[in-house]
Amino acid sequence: MTDLFQLPQKPCALRVMPQPADANIHGDVFGGWIMAQVDIAGSIPASRRANGRVATIAVNSFLFKQPVFVGDLLSFYADIVKTGNTSITVSVEVYAQRMSLAQDIVKVTEATLTYVATDSDRRPRALPALD
Repeated sequence: MTDLFQLPQKPCALRVMPQPADANIHGDVFGGWIMAQVDIAGSIPASRRANGRVATIAVNSFLFKQPVFVGDLLSFYADIVKTGNTSITVSVEVYAQRMSLAQDIVKVTEATLTYVATDSDRRPRALPALD
């Protein structure tokens, strides 16, 4: 049995619908494509906190909980869970709204990634102070 969810009541970092080119011949979306979208979603709050460029330095955890299909509407929610001197760790949760049933929402992926703030030479730099 699949656990059904409601979408979180917080801002969504990214929303996208996978296309046939993002899947195998059976319509199952490639895990690598999902990983790329998670990286994009996680970089959004990281770059805001860094007030500029960031680079992914680690994928700390990545769990595929349910398959993703062509035509699912994916919603990515990203939250900063930790900051260091130059690093920002982000938790990303992904929910799929199965387009066959508008009420069918499942959590498909959860991940934690770490980014580092970088300067114009792409070297690590300190995060700006919070106001």
